[in-house]
Amino acid sequence: MSDQAPAIAPHPPRVRLSLGVTGHRQGHPAYSANLTRIEAVLQRVLQLMNAALAETPPPFGEPYAPVRMHTLLAEGADQLCARAALARDWELVAPLPFGRALNVAINALPTNANDARALLAGAAPGDRATAARAQAIRDLQDKAQLFELADADERIARTYLAMHDAPGDSNAANIYDADASQRVALAARIVIEQSDILIAIWDGARTTFVGGTGHTVAAALALGGNVVCIDPTAPEDWRILGAPEALAALHARPPHADREGQLKRLVAQAVSPAEPQSKGHAPASESQGFRTLDATQWRAHSNPIWHAYRRIEALFSGERASNPWRDLMQTYEGADAIAHGSGARVLEALTTMPAADAKLPERTAPMVLARFAWADGISSHLSDLYRSGMSVNFALSALAIICGIAYLPLVGSAWKWLFALFEFALLAAIVAITWQGQKRRWHGRWFETRRVAEYLRHAPILLALGAARAPGNWPEGAETSWPEHYARHALREVGLPNAVVTSSYLRAALTNILDVHVSAQRDYHRAKAQRLTNVHHNLDKLSEKLFQIAVASVAMYLVIAAAAAAHLIEKDAFKALSNVFTFLGVALPTLGGAIAGIRYFGDFERFAAISEITAGKLDAVHDRIALLTPVEALDYGAVADLAHRADEIVVSEIENWQAVFGGKHITVPV
Repeated sequence: MSDQAPAIAPHPPRVRLSLGVTGHRQGHPAYSANLTRIEAVLQRVLQLMNAALAETPPPFGEPYAPVRMHTLLAEGADQLCARAALARDWELVAPLPFGRALNVAINALPTNANDARALLAGAAPGDRATAARAQAIRDLQDKAQLFELADADERIARTYLAMHDAPGDSNAANIYDADASQRVALAARIVIEQSDILIAIWDGARTTFVGGTGHTVAAALALGGNVVCIDPTAPEDWRILGAPEALAALHARPPHADREGQLKRLVAQAVSPAEPQSKGHAPASESQGFRTLDATQWRAHSNPIWHAYRRIEALFSGERASNPWRDLMQTYEGADAIAHGSGARVLEALTTMPAADAKLPERTAPMVLARFAWADGISSHLSDLYRSGMSVNFALSALAIICGIAYLPLVGSAWKWLFALFEFALLAAIVAITWQGQKRRWHGRWFETRRVAEYLRHAPILLALGAARAPGNWPEGAETSWPEHYARHALREVGLPNAVVTSSYLRAALTNILDVHVSAQRDYHRAKAQRLTNVHHNLDKLSEKLFQIAVASVAMYLVIAAAAAAHLIEKDAFKALSNVFTFLGVALPTLGGAIAGIRYFGDFERFAAISEITAGKLDAVHDRIALLTPVEALDYGAVADLAHRADEIVVSEIENWQAVFGGKHITVPV
């Protein structure tokens, strides 16, 4: 981006409500017996959600995107909700547990081996009821965006056919049930992660059947989600579950008296972030949430005036290969440049993945990478302002004291007023920097934009695998939650890839995206840990050295004073030397204290420890990737787990980083 070209902020994400579905199949007695009542309650619940959206102003100024419904498209409750979504012109997204053909074959529920083979081959089964079920699934699959977990299809198809070929063999049936249930649980996990609220048409009977409705409900609650539970035996008594403990007393208590209001509040919380809460020093005009990402905040380059903190790192890092007095000017990568710059590699990796969604890179570039670059640039600028401002305050406070007494060895008391005037100017500069920092919320806005940038930095890995951090599992800011909402809805805007996940797909994601990112971040944190450790120790040494020299100067003064008392030194000479050593006795510990203050404020040692721990965790993920790489048939669950682990490390590092700097607001150095 040139200096002349006006900066254009990336468009804020279009917020949408995302729903998930789980429920009984058509063969469940209570479901089939009460289908009309269940459908009426479902329509009421969906109507309440629509009303809540209409009553909640969009947080980022854009109209809401259409509601997105996630469902596995299984026969029964899944298909009921899918049709309800399509009737409302909502988006229908289906993370299928299997590839398209196998999914049809399994969910059509054939009763014999011949029909099972016909369905797998894409042919019509002989049984009319089976054919009708297969056609219903195909029709919905054609209308939905599919994310097909087909990496285990060959193995599942074998156990599926083995079960049908030996209908009396309970062992064959158990093997198939275990394999298929595990795949359904993986797809259900995607539904949970991608949804703000889960709708469960469930009788509450059991949660132990892997991949079943109860298991999915329990998993959603364990991840901090909210579940609208419609019991098919008494659908009008629908209720909202918000914690795993709610399952223990599912039917012991009546539904919440204000369940409709409660549901509306849940919808509002899902789409609208909490606004920043001023602590008394930031006017409303500066506490504008995501408007921190406005174009007026963008700088193409760092400002040398605010390089103090980074200059300290350069001077004390001990990096022999780098000139400590080198130019520290940073050029921030613009939102319009990252796709052809640092983001080109990951976009190329997304483009070349086997059976990938051709539109995924097109969506990722503007919706994730551009927003990352923008937030990263603004955050870097605010970091310079805040950290350098505080470092300069420490330096100016020491300089003010030193200048205030510098008249003693230089010109005498007649010119004291001039030095006092200079001291006053330095103190006024400290007050001005502190006032600006508090007024413009350098500290808070830096934290907020850095959170956005770090969430989005890691996002392409999750997007390629259809994985996400469940809504109830995102961190919460102490003062504002807009960064988490902004990042979450930016990822939601991209959505699940329209892709077929195979072993080749997983291998490309594992080696070309995940491992590259993990290795790069590990190396970055290792180098950072070493650099900050050096800075801490070198500042410590300098501070100690200054105090040692101060002790020596005071000792020297006492020796001279003793010599003067013994008439070994003339009175005038003693006075001149006395002024010099008095100045040194004040200036040296003051300067040492300022350096110690910068070291304390910078917390270089703790940041080094955080980076060292993060590097170790990332290295462990890299080692796990190395173990998986030679495996011929990669499993989606194993690869997705590694992506989730990397995501957890990122979030943990952010939380630890905020714990260090969270209470260090810019202030006068006292």
